[in-house]
Amino acid sequence: MLKNKGHSSKKDNLAVNAVALQDHILRDLQLRNLSVADHSKTQVQKKENKSLKRDTKAITDTGLKKTMQCPKLEDSEKEYVLDPKPPPLTLAQKLGLIGPPPPQLSSDEWEKVKQRSLLQGDSVQPCPICKEEFELRPQVLLSCSHVFHRACLQAFEKFTNKKTCPLCRKNQYQTRVIHDGARLFRIKCVTRIQAYWRGYVVRKWYRNLRETVPPTDAKLRKKFFEKKFTEISHRILCSYNTNIEELFAEIDRCLAINRSVLQQFEEKYGHEITEEEWEKIQVQALRRETHECSICLAPLSPAGGQRVGAGQRSRETALLSCSHVFHHACLLALEEFSVGDRPPFHACPLCRSCYQKKILES
Repeated sequence: MLKNKGHSSKKDNLAVNAVALQDHILRDLQLRNLSVADHSKTQVQKKENKSLKRDTKAITDTGLKKTMQCPKLEDSEKEYVLDPKPPPLTLAQKLGLIGPPPPQLSSDEWEKVKQRSLLQGDSVQPCPICKEEFELRPQVLLSCSHVFHRACLQAFEKFTNKKTCPLCRKNQYQTRVIHDGARLFRIKCVTRIQAYWRGYVVRKWYRNLRETVPPTDAKLRKKFFEKKFTEISHRILCSYNTNIEELFAEIDRCLAINRSVLQQFEEKYGHEITEEEWEKIQVQALRRETHECSICLAPLSPAGGQRVGAGQRSRETALLSCSHVFHHACLLALEEFSVGDRPPFHACPLCRSCYQKKILES
């Protein structure tokens, strides 16, 4: 009987151990204690919602008991542990068949884990799961000092259906939310913005320097002064009031004045002088009693049948319409010398009036 009792107790212990191990394996494979899923919060919220639905009562809102509630501002840089409480012990762990889960890390231990992660440069490198930069997305640190995106770790846990590190395969790790990747990304962005701004300032300073200081090279110096000259010319042109309508009106006014002057000139000097008028002009010339040519200062040839002396040589005398008398040869030489004047616009050497000439018979 004693042997049968001992044998039955052994069988009972084996059965209990087998059930305990089976229960531990089932609980280990379930996603109840995953670090990122936060099923405990969802379950609590579901229970609260059910209790609220049961205890709901109709309340009339009179507006008398309204209090302003300010929203609580959470620190975006605050670090916290996602699984603050260890999972409950399974039957196998209570019987000592499997070792208990590791104890929760203290703040000093988490600081050491973080320092080890910083020395490894995990936050500088991309996420080992998605191979993308951390940037401003949520980031988690494991107790094995490895760093991942929170969403990537959550997807990995759901895919593998167990809680093991994707790199070192450590079981039942603890997780902590950190912001090292976001801080490094902000520093990187600030550095890049400062680099772009300093580059813009230096390029602008160098451009102003190139526009103010002439270069030493001959070709570049020539281009520099050509550009300066064109800029100055453009500024001068822009400073004047170039009203096209006023300019054309002024041109038309000047042309009208010139036409009137030419018309008066043609009316005065355009017609041919008659013989009677020439006789009157000749009488005026005789009254002047001019005996010398005003150009060569030589004596004029006597006209009207007067005799010339023995030592004198007869030269043709030209009578002008202004009643002045000159040697014809001297007058021709003066007309050739006056480059700008063309007939009938020759001017008298004395009175500077336009004239018509007549050669007097000696």
